[in-house]
Amino acid sequence: MKIADRFTGAVGNTPLIYLKTLSERSGCKIFAKAEFQNPGGSVKDRAAVSTVCDAEKKGLIKPGGTVVEGTGGNTGIGLAHVCRSKGYRCVIFMPNTQSQEKTDLLRMLGAEVYVVPDFPYKDPRNHNHLAKEYAEKLENAIWTNQFDNTANAAPIMFPLVRKYGNRWKGRSTGSYALGTGGTLAGTGKYLKEKSNGKTQVWLAVPPDSMLYTYISSGGKLSERSGSSVVEGIGQGRVTANLGTFVNGLDGLYVGASSALNVVAAIELAQKLGKGSRVATAIPDGAYRYQSRLFSKKWLHSNGLYHAVPEHLRKCAVLH
Repeated sequence: MKIADRFTGAVGNTPLIYLKTLSERSGCKIFAKAEFQNPGGSVKDRAAVSTVCDAEKKGLIKPGGTVVEGTGGNTGIGLAHVCRSKGYRCVIFMPNTQSQEKTDLLRMLGAEVYVVPDFPYKDPRNHNHLAKEYAEKLENAIWTNQFDNTANAAPIMFPLVRKYGNRWKGRSTGSYALGTGGTLAGTGKYLKEKSNGKTQVWLAVPPDSMLYTYISSGGKLSERSGSSVVEGIGQGRVTANLGTFVNGLDGLYVGASSALNVVAAIELAQKLGKGSRVATAIPDGAYRYQSRLFSKKWLHSNGLYHAVPEHLRKCAVLH
């Protein structure tokens, strides 16, 4: 058994799960990388380790320093874990649209959390700008800038895909939901390079996403009509991470972005035809969204209760 060096050494090497039920239904082979098995519970553990270690190598933060980020939750949780491991103070700015579970977990991990009104990125009151301003006022502090810090994308997913990317030799297609763009950019760039461009990489976004318009219109961004109910994704701009690339049926209890990834993977498999291989990622588990996705009141208020499968309506998990 390999012994990990603290929290940071335990991040990565998550299993690739064969989604048997969905594969048999589609006639294709569908795989999902179980990123919820990272020690902090999500794919953002990779981004947290990568961005903090990059800042250390560049001399931007020293022992006893402060790490600041604006986040919808999972990156902050990963950073809180890393900061506890390395002895840094962690300060998180989070929009008030996120689940209470994430805020509670951040505070339990010792992070200072500022829950602020949700404003679009172009507004100076956006939580990312508030995080940047806060960090700039401190000595020995960094704003990890997850959306535009390419240390998020560059090395984040390479170890994740080397083994499987080399074996498949470009016969696979990947689908990924977009938050910062780090997972899609890091994975997609590596796989395309290894397959000489043969691997296809698809972006999964909510219907109101501005990036759907951006890609389908050939590079024009337009305002979206509303906010996404899927926490942490549905980005409204081309982040620097994305620019590096662009410029439960199988017993898994997963979050909304994971479900979106799997739905996209199924649709891609059907589009590509029988015998194709599709891989995606499961960013995190469902336990961080119980007050929303598994709340009857929240589902009704968002007009989503009709879409809940009958077996779940009868299940005690809905409260």
